[in-house]
Amino acid sequence: MRIIESKEVTNNIKEMCIEANHFLPSDMEEGLAEAFKSEQSILGKEVLGQLLDNLRIAGEDMIPICQDTGMAVIFIEVGQEVRFEGGYIEEAIQSGVRQGYAEGYLRASVVADPLLRANTGDNTPAIIHYSVVPGEKVNITVLPKGFGSENMSRLFMLKPSDGRDGIIKAILTAVKEAGANACPPMTVGVGIGGNFEKCAILAKKALTRPINQYSGISHIREMEEELLGRINLSGVGPAGFGGSVTALAVNIETFPTHIAGLPVAVNICCHANRHCTRTI
Repeated sequence: MRIIESKEVTNNIKEMCIEANHFLPSDMEEGLAEAFKSEQSILGKEVLGQLLDNLRIAGEDMIPICQDTGMAVIFIEVGQEVRFEGGYIEEAIQSGVRQGYAEGYLRASVVADPLLRANTGDNTPAIIHYSVVPGEKVNITVLPKGFGSENMSRLFMLKPSDGRDGIIKAILTAVKEAGANACPPMTVGVGIGGNFEKCAILAKKALTRPINQYSGISHIREMEEELLGRINLSGVGPAGFGGSVTALAVNIETFPTHIAGLPVAVNICCHANRHCTRTI
């Protein structure tokens, strides 16, 4: 049994909230740089150049990549041989988000009641997804998700008979409806299978997979490649000004499902696909 102090979780999440809002993962930076090289539209290339300049300035001057510093989403995988001491783990996570957003001067965007709309003032509560895994380590991913692109996401409860064609149609419909509102070039996270809520979580987690890594399942990889090609033929382009790069990746995650269902969730992220991962 390995003992981990809750304050260690708090400190890491505090740092990760700041890091994720100021620096993109290397695969995202490389993807944007490649998009700049390949973009055919003059205006689209100019937009991509500005996005790359924005990234550089954000890192050098410690200014958030985007003014919407997101609602914090935490994926935490806890080894079953781990025991937390020194405080309730959920409060340790929320405290890390609270401290990170305060010390990083990040915008507080969370309201306590979805109808009354009073701001909580510290960007908590975060949304936490727990899972128990073998071993004695804790793997944490922090994903600050902005709502410009989050609002463009969709969930479809398809019939099994809709099959592959129905899945592709649903994903393309979601991307088409999103258009410029999702601040392209976007990353398209897709969850297929499970049930109503499982496919949505899969779609969210798909955004954390590096954009230069395809699915290890051959027929899913083929779908990812086909969808990326078709989305980039849409002409939406960077920031919706037209061009050949509307999406940087389509990441699909799957899960077994019921014989009577085919759930599909599409969680779109803007060009600032911010996330970072640490292992304790």
